[in-house]
Amino acid sequence: MLIPKVLPLVPMLALLTWAAIEDLRTRRIRNWLTLSLAASGVAMSLAAPSGVIVLSPGQALAGLGVGFAIPFVLFALGALGGGDVKLLAGIGAWIGVAGVIQVFLGAAIVGLVIVLVQCAYQGKLFALFRNSAVVAMSLMHVGELGVQHAAETGQACRSIDRPLPYAVPVLVATLVVVTLLR
Repeated sequence: MLIPKVLPLVPMLALLTWAAIEDLRTRRIRNWLTLSLAASGVAMSLAAPSGVIVLSPGQALAGLGVGFAIPFVLFALGALGGGDVKLLAGIGAWIGVAGVIQVFLGAAIVGLVIVLVQCAYQGKLFALFRNSAVVAMSLMHVGELGVQHAAETGQACRSIDRPLPYAVPVLVATLVVVTLLR
């Protein structure tokens, strides 16, 4: 029964769809949208109607924290924007720690496919692989070179003209997680 499982998550999915459309159009996700996502997830855990299976407030806050912490590392390296970090935190408030980890991993796979297709279409696949090797080497030596060097290397090794609208793979991964894996 898919509908009873997904019905309580409709507000999250609506906000996430809005974020994906906005990110696709402008490559930005507004703070009010990500904060609404996080606040509504925590509020749902506090005031869920009887009979609706949602997270406890502790699980919602833990999901929010993990959803913020995991992508924050990528934000510190310049690979993600602040809106992307807050977006995953908001999703964590709705689906908890395990769910947000699954979404993060799923979004990485979906994002990888999008970037590979985009680079192949633009004839930049070799540049992508070369730049990825440079960034990987920089990350392997981050202790010797420092985080600032790794971040600068990542910025210098952009292989595509426009950054990936990260909310799109996050939306796809969230739909897979809440419909198939829960």
